[in-house]
Amino acid sequence: MDRPVIFLDDGGVMNDNRRRGPQWQRHVSDFLAPRLGGRKRDWRLANAVVAERLFRDMSLPASDTSDPPFWFIHDRYLDTWLVGMCRELALDPPDTAAGRLALAREASAYVTRRVHAAIRGAVPAIRALYRRGYPLHTASGEFAADLEGYLDSMGVRPCFGTLYGCDLVGAAKAGPAYYDRLFRHACVEPAQAIVVDDTERALDWAAAVGARTVLCGPAAPTGGHHGHVARLADLPALLSEFGPKGGM
Repeated sequence: MDRPVIFLDDGGVMNDNRRRGPQWQRHVSDFLAPRLGGRKRDWRLANAVVAERLFRDMSLPASDTSDPPFWFIHDRYLDTWLVGMCRELALDPPDTAAGRLALAREASAYVTRRVHAAIRGAVPAIRALYRRGYPLHTASGEFAADLEGYLDSMGVRPCFGTLYGCDLVGAAKAGPAYYDRLFRHACVEPAQAIVVDDTERALDWAAAVGARTVLCGPAAPTGGHHGHVARLADLPALLSEFGPKGGM
């Protein structure tokens, strides 16, 4: 394979998480208020409260060898999210687990495809890498269905192969095991992979299993073994410096 395979993190690399929150609240209210009742303003507040609580309290197992598996955890998260918002508003959610899950999935798909939080220059950079023949996948701690929506919204989903989130990898993005499983699933030798992330700790895990790594953010890495770009827009130029095979 002439080109290394690039694995991109989402939040902090492709999208700005700080801009996502208010948009999530607005779109969730647009979707759920007509279906379950209540005022859109109240739905926005309920989503902010419940999402913050879930992010604070949710923990993921180290791997899918644990019980329950990741797909079940995601379903449970969606159910808890919807029921929690309904309780905040004193509204009745669908009375079956299947009904609640179907509605929560529909809501999530609706929102993720309407959120526009791409970091400046990220979309042109992704398209440039794709045109140059770099295979692209994600390497995110999010769930694959959400990544699908966000990349659809950015207009770059066709540029990517597999959208690796913790559910597809079957491991939390919390150590080298995540990247070991990811590379094995992708049938990519770690030495042929370039991982781009905004968190140096995550890059340390990727490097520990043999991948090349690039820190994406304003501050340079504290260790000398990671490459560095201030933003994803700078990655094509960095790779060009190392010739057609993108060596680093």
